[in-house]
Amino acid sequence: MAASKSISPFRLSSLLRLQKDPAFAFKLFRNPNPNPNKTFRYPLLSYDIIITKLGRAKMFDQMEQVLQQLKKETRFVVPEVLLCNVILFYGRARLPASAIQTFQSIPSFQCERTVKSFNSLLNALLICREYEKMREIYLGIDDFGSPDACTYNILINACCLRGDIEQAWKVFDQMQRNGIRSTVVTFGTLINGFCLNNQLKEALQLKEDMMRIFKLKPNTFLYTTLLKGLCKMGDLTLAFGIKDEMVRNKVILDAAAYNTLIAALFKAGRKEEALGVLEEMKEHGCKPNPATYNVMISGFCREKDFQEAYKILNGMEDFKPNVMSYNVMIGWLCKEGKWSEAVDLFQDMPRRRCAPDVVTYRTLFDGLCEWMQFKEAAFVLDEMIFKGFSPVCISMNKFIDGLCREGNFELLSAVLTSLAGGNVLNEDICKTVVSMVCLKEKSSEAFELFDTLTVP
Repeated sequence: MAASKSISPFRLSSLLRLQKDPAFAFKLFRNPNPNPNKTFRYPLLSYDIIITKLGRAKMFDQMEQVLQQLKKETRFVVPEVLLCNVILFYGRARLPASAIQTFQSIPSFQCERTVKSFNSLLNALLICREYEKMREIYLGIDDFGSPDACTYNILINACCLRGDIEQAWKVFDQMQRNGIRSTVVTFGTLINGFCLNNQLKEALQLKEDMMRIFKLKPNTFLYTTLLKGLCKMGDLTLAFGIKDEMVRNKVILDAAAYNTLIAALFKAGRKEEALGVLEEMKEHGCKPNPATYNVMISGFCREKDFQEAYKILNGMEDFKPNVMSYNVMIGWLCKEGKWSEAVDLFQDMPRRRCAPDVVTYRTLFDGLCEWMQFKEAAFVLDEMIFKGFSPVCISMNKFIDGLCREGNFELLSAVLTSLAGGNVLNEDICKTVVSMVCLKEKSSEAFELFDTLTVP
């Protein structure tokens, strides 16, 4: 949309920053001047703002148009950090080839590639889990500078995510030999790797070495990582020891740390202690977040105390229940055979101003099929398809199998028609229907269903 009157370059940057709609911001960027014969001198700030907005919105075609325009600019030097952000946008979108291409194109912006953009590329490839490509690219690091702490942290993280702790240690040792000082991030990454691989003893020892030898103070992330690992292993005594250490060292316990402890206590059947941690959380000025309430709902459902779970769902103090809250509740109700209550809660979601998502539909559909409530399941399936969602194949096969075993071919025919209308009917479903009907030796029903499967 063209602007009605000329605006200054400074004003354009301000307008772009305030504009929440990236598509409209892009139109404004492309047409800031109503006079086509007058050259508009874009400031670097405007490029930075619009590229960031488009990258975050995954509007990569438009972002590339802006980048091509930026290449032609001669009035200023394009900062490397701007292109680093582009590389990371592609990484977060799981587009490793585009991240590599952007890195390779940096010289065309009259910008030098350094270890900073090299690290951005390594991180983007790590997000995409392109481990072999990371190794291949790392071999050429000497062309861009010497590896720094960030480089080694990324490489250590890659080793940990692959479960190769031995190689992570080798990278750590190489870091020390090259005189690169380890950071809290380095130790946090290694400790996270140990926890992911259930090596809690080694994780705790590394935390002690970090403090005693390297004189580094653990941060909230590192402590919370240890808490999660210990709670996962069911060692609540050590977990609360870590919590107490955080308090002594004046490290802030965030909602994630408290939520981890609350969930572990519920899982261990220590409901009263979990409620005590919730109160402590509030007393220390840490407000419960939606995840806290979801943990509580799941905890009470695990105890089969659905009355208390409903109280939390209906009485959240600071937040409106989100769809995950309902999904947790519906999942547990179905698991315990309370499918009728699950259906009621599902139907009440619109009144509560919370729209069901694909997980809601699949959870309820799976639960109804599990308890052989095929008529109710058919209604949920029909609405699911209308909303553009599709069921999991295993659940769909179980549903069709159940209808065939009951001999309910009338409902099956209606379901197949609905599936065909929503383009969800596939070859596997057709094979299941034909095989099950043939087993029933119902020739007339078989021909009628065959017509449903073949008539467009």
